[in-house]
Amino acid sequence: MATRSKTFTYHTQVKWDGERKGTLSSPGKPDLQVATPPEFKGHEGIWTPEDLYVAALNTCFMTTFLGTAAWKELQFLSFECAAEGVLARPDKEFLFTHAHLRPRVVLPEGGDEKLARWCLEFAENDCLIAHSIGTEVSMEPEIVKEDAVPEAV
Repeated sequence: MATRSKTFTYHTQVKWDGERKGTLSSPGKPDLQVATPPEFKGHEGIWTPEDLYVAALNTCFMTTFLGTAAWKELQFLSFECAAEGVLARPDKEFLFTHAHLRPRVVLPEGGDEKLARWCLEFAENDCLIAHSIGTEVSMEPEIVKEDAVPEAV
């Protein structure tokens, strides 16, 4: 029986476009304009390495949650997660000292809150980006049931 590879390789390329901007590309995916953030004499309104770092963590957490929820057959209506990364200079160099995830899961009426919390905690611990980085990651989940969601006016 053949064993599936446990090694995967991902490729990106960045090309300088002038000033402090460039184009990030990866085969088969749309390009992203990237730049130095305004705090470091860069550009407003363009994705930065700092944004992408926090986005990678947030996206990995979401996809890990979705996989875990499917595995455990958790019924939910929606998922969203705000993420915040704190860039600081505790010594001589800047680094992300902390990241905070605020996932919000909406369950159907009668949904399993205990299972939803378990899936969120599992995703927090199993997210490959979270355990690949040196940044401390914390989570503040919100789980609500459909009947507790305020209706739009």
